[in-house]
Amino acid sequence: MIRVGDRVLVLTDDGSRYLITLREGSIFGTHLGNILHEEIIGKEYGDTIKIGRSKAHILKPGIVDYVFNLNRRTQIVYPKDMGFIILMLDIKEGDLVIECGSGSGSMTGAFARYVGSKGKVVSYERREKFLERARENIDQLGIGDRVEFKLKDIGDGIDEKGADAFFLDVPDPVPYLSEVLSSLKGGGRLCVLCPTVNQVQSVLESLNEKEVVDIEVWETFIRKMKTNPKRFRPEDRMVGHTAYLIFGVKVSRGGEKYEE
Repeated sequence: MIRVGDRVLVLTDDGSRYLITLREGSIFGTHLGNILHEEIIGKEYGDTIKIGRSKAHILKPGIVDYVFNLNRRTQIVYPKDMGFIILMLDIKEGDLVIECGSGSGSMTGAFARYVGSKGKVVSYERREKFLERARENIDQLGIGDRVEFKLKDIGDGIDEKGADAFFLDVPDPVPYLSEVLSSLKGGGRLCVLCPTVNQVQSVLESLNEKEVVDIEVWETFIRKMKTNPKRFRPEDRMVGHTAYLIFGVKVSRGGEKYEE
């Protein structure tokens, strides 16, 4: 049963989506009419309500709904990149994942869901306002106990060692790569997010000089389709470039290094 304080996704007949936190006596206005919170409280996910002359479905929000509705000051990591990052970093139950650049907490939340109750995410952010905003967003997901936020520039050192994975999303990643690698265990995976080509080139030059193998650079694209069965085709608009994703695996120091 849906209760006061729960978050629900209201999906209307025209495809509009509203993420609402339920409060006693509250009203949420839409272009179709007002949604009375009292009409949702006590119902079950999957039930239908009326909005004016239209109907809407009450659904349980997914991680993508939270991502696109985050209270944010920074650019989010898009879901099309999120899933690929999680798979390439092999995030799983019980992992220790470190990220630098909490941003709005979108990637933090995705990591926290996948490490499970036995894992941990440590998120470094040097801007206090961004860190607090990310913390608020993670708390709304109900998994704040899996995340530790640290107000610190990782150029001053990373407290954790033996991490399974590291996600680096900062304006100038190259100066931090040595610290990132020192925090990873042997075989640990890293991902560096770079918006521009020149950043990719600089990161690749640096990684090629360090104990990192299996280096790859990816860019992801997806297209949403119209769901009219008689006029099935791609949507008129799509999200183009979001970021370049650089992946690599740390190898232990002292191992033999091969030259091409």
